[in-house]
Amino acid sequence: MIELAVVTLRHDQDLVTARQRATQVAELLSFEPQDQTRIATALSEIARNAQRYAGGGRISYSLEIEAQPPALILRVEDDGPGIPHLDAVLAGRHVSTSGLGAGILGARRLMDSVLVETTVGRGTRVTMRRNLLPAAPPMTAERVSSIRNAIADRQPSDLAEEFQRQNHELLRALAELKGRQEELLRLNRELEETNRGVVALYAELDDRADHLRAAAELKSRFHSNMTHEFRTPVLSIMGLCDLLEKRRRTEGLEPDAELRYIRDSAEHLSGLVNDLLDLAKADAGKWAVNDEPLEISQLFGTLRGLLRPLLPGERVTLTFDEPVNLPIVITDGARVSQILRNLISNALKFTDRGEIRVTARVAADDPESIDFAVSDTGTGIDPSDHERIFEEFVQLDDRAERRERGTGLGLPLSRRLAQLLGGSLTVRSQRHAGATFTLRLPVRRT
Repeated sequence: MIELAVVTLRHDQDLVTARQRATQVAELLSFEPQDQTRIATALSEIARNAQRYAGGGRISYSLEIEAQPPALILRVEDDGPGIPHLDAVLAGRHVSTSGLGAGILGARRLMDSVLVETTVGRGTRVTMRRNLLPAAPPMTAERVSSIRNAIADRQPSDLAEEFQRQNHELLRALAELKGRQEELLRLNRELEETNRGVVALYAELDDRADHLRAAAELKSRFHSNMTHEFRTPVLSIMGLCDLLEKRRRTEGLEPDAELRYIRDSAEHLSGLVNDLLDLAKADAGKWAVNDEPLEISQLFGTLRGLLRPLLPGERVTLTFDEPVNLPIVITDGARVSQILRNLISNALKFTDRGEIRVTARVAADDPESIDFAVSDTGTGIDPSDHERIFEEFVQLDDRAERRERGTGLGLPLSRRLAQLLGGSLTVRSQRHAGATFTLRLPVRRT
């Protein structure tokens, strides 16, 4: 700590000297004019308290250059009665008709820190700290010496000069306050304009949201009505195909190839109708979820029996890894089966040769969830298309050229069902490197 100057408080004139020294020191330390006024005002408040309640004291002006950042330290000490209600004063709860405590609170607002040490009957010491500005010149020994010399050479001015200087500071502060008021008014006007824009934007967003809700409702209603209207003629076509095929066999003839094509097309259209109806139910929130205990090994056994006839010969194998130490899952087993059937059917469509493997294991990052994975060695999916395939009616170009084309609804429906069950459906794939679809479901749906 380097002491720059000392002022002893005995008379009211000393208060003027103390303030002048504070301004002078702040100026020599390269503080801005506003900061000089704040430092001088804070010191005046504390010095006035010492003069008024303790009958005098001692003021030291020091530099703490070892600290980071360096700081100006102002210390006011007295041997007065002390402050009996210091905690209440610092908290702003103490009310005094004489104004005791107001100076300390004011100084705390003007300085970087104010430390008050007091003992009732033995005096008070107030230490105020103001950090030097980063742009200030470095505090070398030569500079400290020049500051001391400047302080010693400059004699305190008389009261009239001090009042004039304080009036100039007051005028400068008023001008600064006026500028800030004008800036505040400008900002308020800008804020009002922004608020009007935000209100208009919210109104437009609400209007758009209403339109989107109406469009979603119309879409769901259209899907529902259309699928119901389509289902009857599609079932009729399939029934007529069965009757014609039965008649041909009764007559000892093989069914015509054209008849088989008609039935295959009708079955494809029936699958599209069913998927659209399921999507309509999911969008409308009318899909009931029936939670029940699901044994994963039994689910895999059922899927193995249902899907094995769809294998295209020996070129592709369908493997179900036996689940090991998996808990019973409480969920809608029919919906889980529907999702996995969709995923495996997709894998069969787009895998010419190799393997399709279905696994289930406890999620590595969530012991309360089960990951069902369907992996294939098929054509794979470019990373840029990983989210597109979950959009309705989207069919990728390379897959659209294949002999078997889907409806573009299986994956969107599967993701909706996964979300309905409290889970998720994601894909990990690269072009020409196969794909892995992962269905994550909670062990117990909440």
